[in-house]
Amino acid sequence: MPHSNKGHHGGKSSSIAAKNVTEEDVRFLQRYGDQLSKTTLRAKWIHAVDEHEDHTGQSLATRSHEVIRQWAEDRGAQPSTVPGTEHQGRAGVLRFNFPGYGGQTLEAIDWEDWFRTFDERDLVFIYQEHKADGRTSNFFKLDSPHREHD
Repeated sequence: MPHSNKGHHGGKSSSIAAKNVTEEDVRFLQRYGDQLSKTTLRAKWIHAVDEHEDHTGQSLATRSHEVIRQWAEDRGAQPSTVPGTEHQGRAGVLRFNFPGYGGQTLEAIDWEDWFRTFDERDLVFIYQEHKADGRTSNFFKLDSPHREHD
C-alpha cells in the first residue's frame, strides 16, 4: 500500500522526497538513490493505471508494466529500440514510436522484449500525463541507476 510523502528514508541518498512510494519503492530508491536523477527521487510514484497526477505537469515515476503500457497505448505509441544499439541479442536503447513524430529511425519490438530489457536494466519510467497547460504530454525518459556518470 503506498505511503504519502515519506521524505528521507535513510539509506544511501539524503534527498529522496518521492511521493506515494511503497516499501518496495523505498528499497529500490535506497539501493539506487545515489545513481538516479533528482526527478526520480522527487516524483510521484504510480503503481496502477487508476493512479494519476495530482496536478498538470507533475513528474511521475513507475516501474509498473501495466502503467507504462497503458500510457503508451493511450498515445498510440509503439515499443521500439534504436537500431544498432543491441547488446548480446537483447534490445538496445528503448524508445516509443509516436505516430507523426518521425520514428522511421526506430525499430519496432514487442512488449515482452521491451519490458525484459527494462527490467534487466533496473530502469525507472519518468513521465507526464499532461503538460502544465493541460494538453496531453508525450514526455518520458528512462532513468537508469547503471548509466555511466561523468
